[in-house]
Parts: sequence; structure tokens; C-alpha cells
Amino acid sequence: MAVQKQRITILVPCYNEQAVINICHDKITETITPLTDYDFEILYINDGSKDETLPTLLEIARADPRVTVIDLSRNFGKEAAMTAGLDYIDSDAVIILDADLQDPPELIPELIRLWHEQDADVVYGQRISRLGETWFKKFTAAGFYRVINRISRVDIPMNTGDFRLMNRRAIDALRELREKHRFMKGLFAWIGYKQVPLQYHRQPRAAGRTKWDYLQLWNLSLEGITGFSMTPLRLATLFGFGISLFAFFYGAFIIINTLFSGSDVPGYPSLMAMITFLSGIQLMTIGILGEYIGRIFNETKGRPLYLIDKVYKP
Repeated sequence: MAVQKQRITILVPCYNEQAVINICHDKITETITPLTDYDFEILYINDGSKDETLPTLLEIARADPRVTVIDLSRNFGKEAAMTAGLDYIDSDAVIILDADLQDPPELIPELIRLWHEQDADVVYGQRISRLGETWFKKFTAAGFYRVINRISRVDIPMNTGDFRLMNRRAIDALRELREKHRFMKGLFAWIGYKQVPLQYHRQPRAAGRTKWDYLQLWNLSLEGITGFSMTPLRLATLFGFGISLFAFFYGAFIIINTLFSGSDVPGYPSLMAMITFLSGIQLMTIGILGEYIGRIFNETKGRPLYLIDKVYKP
């Protein structure tokens, strides 16, 4: 009796990746073809691309029966696109891979090897170096990981992205998490289970341009911090208490000084500086509250995480 092969899905979210998607598919097929002990499916998620990504993916699907294409109704973002793929698959494991080839498909056999040898639920890629990225991006990324691990109860491994293998148990656990504001790196760590690293050198993009500018990275970092920590709210409370305490003692000093020396309060400029400073603190605190209230507002609307336009399957 033949032993049934384990099924592995390679999940590739795509947004405006026309320039690189053919190269990506060639690299994937070149890597998985010798791995005859497994049945592979390649699942591309077209996240509302505005270029020729979808027609290119459909050509690939017609030529390769292992390929399935899910076309979302519009651009929902990479986090939602990955969620759509995780909801769809029914394999024994999934490997999440970016289309830009910064995370090399050649490491797929190593992910599978560690999965079995370590009996791991998750094998995540951990970057030793980040080739092709500016020093500023590397510096801010390292700073973000240090901050979020300091203020969050969830330990998110340093220098990790979405590149990883997850087994069936980890996939099912992630399916239970339906929050609208999704910081997938945090959700991957939140589920726990046995997770082991695979260290590698991250490559420059094979073609095309990155879709992540600094504003989008800033927004993603806010999603991570507000989604996995209440520390900003607590810091705002402590800072407000400290300012109030300072104001109380300063006011007492002014009263005592006036009673004993007869001097009035000097300094219109210093008064304006204090008012401006406190106004800035108030606006910052309101902004922090607004981030959390906005998350509550979006969660209560109950909208779906994504909508699928069509599934193209051989």
C-alpha cells in the first residue's frame, strides 16, 4: 500500500508584481520539482493589482496544474491577502513566500527539513543580513523590534518577516484570529507552539519596486504596537500624572513666593511656552487614545477581512 504524500502549499501574496512574478514562479518550480516525496500546490493571491499581474498569473496557471490563483475584489493589504490564503488551503503545511524573491525559494527544502527534524509547528526565516536595503531602514527595523518586544507580552523574534513554514496545527490556530487590524508577525508569534528559526541572508528584490514606503512601514509599526501592547496608554497616563504633579508644586511655589516676597508671576514668554507644551502633550495623548478607539470602531463594524472576486483553479 502506497504511503500518502504530505501536501504542502506555497502561498505567495502579490500586488503589482508583473515584473517579477514569472521569475518567482520559475525559481519555485525549479526548487520543488526534485522534492518528489511531497505534493505541492502553489497558491497566488492577487491583492487587487493594477498592472498585468493577474493576466500573468492566469498564464502561469494554464501552464502549471499545481497553480491556483485567488483574485481579491480589491487591494486589502498584504496581511489580509495572507489571511485569505490561509483560509483557503487544506494542506498539511504552508510556506509563505514573497513574490519579490528577497526570501529565497531555494530555502524551501531547509524549511521542510527543520519541520521534520525538529518536530516544529513553525519554522520561521530569521535574517542575518538585509542586502539591498538602506541603513536607515535597517536601523528603524531593529529599533521597532526592540521596542515592541520591550512593551509587549508576546516575544516576536528579531529580524523576522512573513517567510516561514507552518504545519496544520499552526494554520488552524491562526484561522481562529479574526481581528481586523492584523499584524501578522505578531499573530504568528502569539499562537505559540514549537517555533524554530532558519537563519539566512535576505536578498535584494529580483525586479520591480518595493510597495512599502516609510509611511506604510510606520502605519504597520503602529498596528503592531497598538495590537499587542497597552503600554502607550499607560505611558500617557503616567506622563499626564507627572505633568499634573509638576504643575501642582510649581503653583504652590508661585503662591509662596508671592506671599513672602511680594513678587508677581513674571514672564509672558515662559507662560506661553508652558501652555504650548501642555497643549502638545494633550494632543499626543488624544492621538494615542484615538488609535485604540479607532481599532475598537473598526472591530465593531464586523466587516469581512477580504472579499474574493474569483478563484482560478486547474
